[in-house]
Parts: sequence; C-alpha cells; structure tokens
Amino acid sequence: MRAVVQRVAKSRVTVDDRVSGEIGKGLMILIGVEDGDTEKDASYIASKTAGLRIFEDENDKMNLSVKDVGGDILAVSQFTLLGDVRKGKRPSFSSAARPEEADRLYQKVIEELRQDGLRVEEGVFQTHMMVDILNDGPVTILLDSRKNF
Repeated sequence: MRAVVQRVAKSRVTVDDRVSGEIGKGLMILIGVEDGDTEKDASYIASKTAGLRIFEDENDKMNLSVKDVGGDILAVSQFTLLGDVRKGKRPSFSSAARPEEADRLYQKVIEELRQDGLRVEEGVFQTHMMVDILNDGPVTILLDSRKNF
C-alpha cells in the first residue's frame, strides 16, 4: 500500500459539484492499494500517518503529529499511485488491487485513523474527484507499507 501524505492548511474534495470532504489544518492522504495488500498494510499506513511528526513545535522544529496540533485528515483513494512507468510512457496499473479489495482496505485505513481519535473526511471511492490541496510548507511524505522507499 502506498500513500502520499501532505501537510495542508486546508483541503477539499468535490464530486459532481458537491463537497464530499473538507478540512482545515491537517493532513491530506492519497492512498493506493496494491494487489496482495492486507489489513496489516492498512494498519501500517494508518499508524505512520497518525504518528508522523511533520508539524512544527515552539522551536520551529518538525516534532508534532496531526493529533498534537488538533488537525484533521482528508483521505482519498488514488489507484494511480500504483502506476508503473518503467516501460514506455503509458502507466500500467496491473499491480493495483481490484476495486472491492481496494475499497475495503482504504476503509480500514480510515477506520483505524478514527479509532486513534482523529477526525477523518473522505473522498468518494471510484469516482472522478476534484481535489483542492493547499500544501503547507510544502511538506509531502511518501509511505509504502512494503518499504520499497
């Protein structure tokens, strides 16, 4: 499972001109589920996201988590994170999980973040979404449950 985590001042997801999720200060997390991922992978992504110390403390050092600063999370499923462009220029998505399994594990990440006491807003799975991201910093962290990077 892969995730792109961005520290944001605000972020919003719109589907068919309707806002499906919106946050102020917090984290925007784009989640891609790979074929073969399990609940263990979802737990890894949720735990890493909740614990990332990428907000500044009183000494302007990145030392605080989203929970520490009272921030929220906006989660969006994004299978294109599994796009493989090592051969040619058209991405191959053959390693992406089937939609039913991807949605189940995406929801597992959200469930675990909520169980950790975080407020989580969501995009709408398997739809065309417009995502507004006001990246703060910019700060962007890549996570991979298989630790490929």
